[in-house]
Parts: sequence; C-alpha cells; structure tokens
Amino acid sequence: MNEQLLPDLLRLRGSVVAASDEFFAAKENLIKADAPTFVPNTFGAKGQVYDGWETRRRRGPGGTLPERTVSDWVIVRLGVPGVVRSIVVDTAFFTGNYPQACSAEACSVSGYPSAEELTAEAISWREIVPRGLLTGDARHAFKVSSGRRYTHVRLNIFPDGGVARLHVHGEVVPDPAMLEGLTFDLAALENGADIADRSDQYYSVPRNVISPGLSRVMSEGWETHRRRKAGHEWLVVRLAGQGVIDLAEIDTSWYRGNQPDTASLQALDATTGASLTDKAAWRDLLPPVRLLPDTPHRFRVHGAPATHVRLNIFPDGGVARLRLYGSFTDEGRAAIQRRWEETG
Repeated sequence: MNEQLLPDLLRLRGSVVAASDEFFAAKENLIKADAPTFVPNTFGAKGQVYDGWETRRRRGPGGTLPERTVSDWVIVRLGVPGVVRSIVVDTAFFTGNYPQACSAEACSVSGYPSAEELTAEAISWREIVPRGLLTGDARHAFKVSSGRRYTHVRLNIFPDGGVARLHVHGEVVPDPAMLEGLTFDLAALENGADIADRSDQYYSVPRNVISPGLSRVMSEGWETHRRRKAGHEWLVVRLAGQGVIDLAEIDTSWYRGNQPDTASLQALDATTGASLTDKAAWRDLLPPVRLLPDTPHRFRVHGAPATHVRLNIFPDGGVARLRLYGSFTDEGRAAIQRRWEETG
C-alpha cells in the first residue's frame, strides 16, 4: 500500500510539543489541516508572513556558517500511538529559506510527558528517517521501515529554515487498556478502524466520516457525485476489531439538499473467512431508513459479531459522520492485545 494513503497520525488530534526556535513563524502551523497558503508582500514585525514553521538564521562563532551537524528541531505528539510508515516534509512557499536537509526520530512514551521530559537524556529516540536533502517549495515523502509503535516524532532540520507542513502517515495501534470493558466507537479512525473500500469519493474522501470530532463544513464529510444511473453508493468500514454493535449514528450535518434519501447498514465477520466481495456474507444491521437533511440520526441495532460494516446510501449524497458504538468480543480484544505487544 502507498504509505501516504494511510491515516495521518498527527492529525488525529495530535499536537506540537516543543521546538528549538520559532522566531519567524510558529511551530503550530506545521499541523494545520488546511494546505499551506502564501500572500506576497504581507509583512509583520519579523518580516514576510509564512504559513509554516520557520527558525532564525543560525550562526557559528563570530557569525560564520554553522557546522553541518547543527540543527533546529521540533517535537510533535501523535494523536494516537501508531506504526509510522512514512513522513512528509512540505516546504511549500519556502524558496530561499528552506532547510538544506532533514532527519526524523521517534520514541514511545506513556502518558503525557512535558517538553522538558521529552528532551531529557532518559528518553530513547530512534532514527526512523536518515538525513536527506530538501528542496524549496516541494513535498518530500520519506518511507519508514520500522515496525515499532511510537507516540512522538522529532523532525530535525539542518541547519535552519522553514517547513510549511509535517505529515506522519501510519497504522493506528490502539492501547487495549483504554478500551477494555468499555462501549466505544468501533468505527472510529482513532480507535484503529479505517475505510476498506468505497464506490465513489468525487467531492470528499470517505475517511472523513470516521474521523474525530464533528464536521465543521460540508467538505469535512463524505460526498459522492450525482448518480445518473441505476444503483447506489456505498463504503465499507473495517472496524477497530471484531465487536458487537449496539448503536449506530448516521450524521448528515451540513448536507441540506444533498443528503441521501435513505441509508442502510450491513455487517460481515471476516474472521470466518468471508470475503468482502461475497454478497451472501453480508447481514442486515440496519434496514433502509429515511434520512433528513442536516441531522444526526441514531438507531439501536442488534447485530452478531462483525469485523466490517457497509454503509449504503440511496442513491447518492453526503454523510458527515458514521459512528458505530459497541464493544469488542473476546476474540477482538485478544487480537488488539497481540498487536499492541508485537509493536512494543
């Protein structure tokens, strides 16, 4: 799989913890959800305003250029623990002030350590991206081969300069202790679920429907094109693990005039060997129900253990969020525990 097609672990409510310097532009810009922008001749007290993180020019003794080993750095906390598969360093609009090179390290720390704790010698940082060259105004994707689970990433830039955005793509590895004995959203991206397949994503991507929080605008949901032929649109969610669903929520917030007419849910248990393409393997979880515009709809359901759920929308339209509340089966709980231990 293309690593960049995996979830961005940093944008699952991650944060920027600390930076060595942010004289020209704030470190928090690195994790904005929106693409970077640039308005020429927009000056503040410290010069041209950049939509990114930018450090001051480093100087060696007597004002000389710094050594090649000198770098600035920024530490980010991933929104969820995960196995990092790729890192994207975007230098958009930084053309004469981008870093010459970068590298990345990662660590796994429990709890919520402070900046001081993360920069202490006791923390074991592992290199996941060796030093590589950067160019200006470009996206640089670096593949990560480590199969370990991490909670924090440190980006080093040599010797200084500006980075517009940082992306950390990977596989969510939920902490079993945080889900043990609870009813939770089995379809949530932050709990380890993801989109397995979909029929259409013309206006916006299906992964939006299982993302954290509420959608703020129409583009933050999943919206298909206008279907002009027979049939309907659909998407398949791979649940966080095998579980039993008790409550389903189909939210059409912001979709007014373009919400689906009706929707239904089907479930499948892949642990039995069933294939997602086997129509006979899918079982009804929620029969077709009419949907209203701009409304969160909640339904009690009673299903058997499942690993995947298919949302069918008739004939097309937009859905802001899909929530499937339930709990793990014993088999699902054991699988999550094994994954946690294997990546530790």
